[in-house]
Amino acid sequence: MFLKKNRQLTAEHHCKQRGSILMFVLVFGAVASMMIISGVASYAIFENKASNRKHNRDLAFQIAEAGVNYYKWHLAHSPTDYWDGTGGEPGPYQHDFEDKNGTVIGYYSLEIDEPLVGSSVVIVRSTGWTVAEPETKRTLQVRLGFAALTDYTFLSNANMQFSFTTDVHGTVHSNGGIRFDGTTDSWVKSAKETYQYLNQTHNGVWGAGGPKSFWQYPVPWIDFFAVTSDLSDISDMADESNTHYMSSGKEGWHIVFMGTTYKLYKVTSRECHYGEGSWKYKKKTGWYWSGNTYCYDIGNETLVGTYSIPATGAIFVEDDVWIEGTVDGRVSVGVGKFPAQEPYKKAYISGNLLYAEKSSDDVIGILAQGNVVVPYDVPNDMEIDAAMLSQFGQLYRPYYYDDLKDSLTIFGSQISYQGGGWKYIN
Repeated sequence: MFLKKNRQLTAEHHCKQRGSILMFVLVFGAVASMMIISGVASYAIFENKASNRKHNRDLAFQIAEAGVNYYKWHLAHSPTDYWDGTGGEPGPYQHDFEDKNGTVIGYYSLEIDEPLVGSSVVIVRSTGWTVAEPETKRTLQVRLGFAALTDYTFLSNANMQFSFTTDVHGTVHSNGGIRFDGTTDSWVKSAKETYQYLNQTHNGVWGAGGPKSFWQYPVPWIDFFAVTSDLSDISDMADESNTHYMSSGKEGWHIVFMGTTYKLYKVTSRECHYGEGSWKYKKKTGWYWSGNTYCYDIGNETLVGTYSIPATGAIFVEDDVWIEGTVDGRVSVGVGKFPAQEPYKKAYISGNLLYAEKSSDDVIGILAQGNVVVPYDVPNDMEIDAAMLSQFGQLYRPYYYDDLKDSLTIFGSQISYQGGGWKYIN
């Protein structure tokens, strides 16, 4: 009897234990479920906020892009308006950004830096943000400007030829045909579909160079005669700054840049050197030179004075001019006479012509109606940092009988009506 009752108590105790465990599982299961649901909900809310932030950040970038596109359109219709149509009021200039239903969903603000003297490049900073998250802003800065001749590394009205040892960085354009055996990292463009080279018909661009995927032909022709108006503008600005130099009465002028100033010399005589040709012998007269002679170097000169580069950067010379030195600033040297007629005045690069600092605001432009020439007496390893233009002539160094240099580095543009060249091989 006692054993039977004890077994009954034990069974009741086990039942109570099983009930307690079940209750424990239910309670803690409910707590765990609530924690999991809360965690999932919190994660979903976090992801939603992150997604909204990313959406608003991306939208702010697109609104900033819209501001840039708007000002590109504005400049296309008002090329000299750098004040967003306000008549000269200072920026920034804020605009609404609407969706397709006309609802304002954001704003963009424009800051505009007008071009420096002698430049057509405008710097535009566009900042965009959304109505939903105005503290999240994105800013884009771009340089906008009209196409210019100096966009090209090489630009010529004549046929061009690039050798196997030529390495070109920048766009090449010719109104004639191009034989291209070198290498490039930009476009090589010809206005010709086909042209004659050594009595053979070739494509506008052809040769063993490349990459050929950069070759384009035919493309629109570029007008060199429009440069006359640019030279006239330089002449007018030089009149205002008293940097318009008429005929020297001698051989020409010599300009040596020294940072923000320059020395001006009057060239009174020239030195001459032999070019293509050879020495020959006659019994009666002895040895004589049979060939070309080039009188492109300075013989004697006198100092006129030292002057500051004008604020406009414009210097105009109505005579031949020799140019060299280092420029800290922006300079445009015009060379010629009006009306333009032969013999055209020449520009001689008589030594290294350098920027005080590359990739800065230092700029040198040489615009000559006649040839731009590197003469005999120049450094063995020469550098020219400039945009050089010959409206009716060539850019070149003559072949000298006893003087081949080692290297010429040009950091800038070469623009010439008749082409030209620098390299000679045997």
